Amino acid sequence: MATPISQFFSLEGQTAVVTGGTRGIGQAAAIALAESGADIILIQRDRSQDSTAKSIEATGRKATIYTADLSSQVEVKALTPKILEDGHKINILVNCAGIQKRHPSAQFPDEDWNEVLQVNLTTVFTLCRDIGAHMLSLEPSPVTGRRGSIINFASLLSFQGGLTVPAYAASKGAVAQLTKSLANEWTSKGIIVNAIAPGYIETEMNTALLNNPERLRSISERIPAGRWGTPEDFKGSVVFLAGKGSAYVSGHVLVVDGGWMGR
Repeated sequence: MATPISQFFSLEGQTAVVTGGTRGIGQAAAIALAESGADIILIQRDRSQDSTAKSIEATGRKATIYTADLSSQVEVKALTPKILEDGHKINILVNCAGIQKRHPSAQFPDEDWNEVLQVNLTTVFTLCRDIGAHMLSLEPSPVTGRRGSIINFASLLSFQGGLTVPAYAASKGAVAQLTKSLANEWTSKGIIVNAIAPGYIETEMNTALLNNPERLRSISERIPAGRWGTPEDFKGSVVFLAGKGSAYVSGHVLVVDGGWMGR
């Protein structure tokens, strides 16, 4: 009997860990997963921001906050053991947290390079490794047909070099390759690993570009969609990659950019 299309996008009974969920794309992703039936574990720097948790609870799903400084490898390594110790079973991981530092490359400070690589790449690897190991111990879910789903956030700068952002470009290029590497190992074992590469999105990370009239105009004129993206534009792609509908999609970097890369 054929599977009803609604089941391809159901996440009923799943639990998702989401970083970067207090605002922007991460917040939209967390709420979308909850709207599709998943309980959400939010990884935040502190508990001062609770709007995402409240929005999740408004859907009837559970929201649990764990705190960690993602620029601290010590705190990141302690996260997964604590979550599992509390009895959670993790079916979905969304690595959306990221930071940006802009300097001319000839003056780029070591401390900024190290912080960007830690948050954008090493933290992503650590959580993939530790939560992936947990997922490998699970039985395949009757809802998604897999042991786990991992969704990393890459960038257009996984493909392009950008300007004055060498650390960000290096980290996001590496996230794309990390995603493919993990997919090569884990897809046959029931863990689907993919990445989403956002184009130019109206979020806090792009404030400098949005406030630069010349750069804003030159970028906007090139986007075939005729507009910058919004966090809402990622709800469908996150749910798709987390659920049964993406059963034969792994090791892929899905570009969500309004057509930018096609120009």
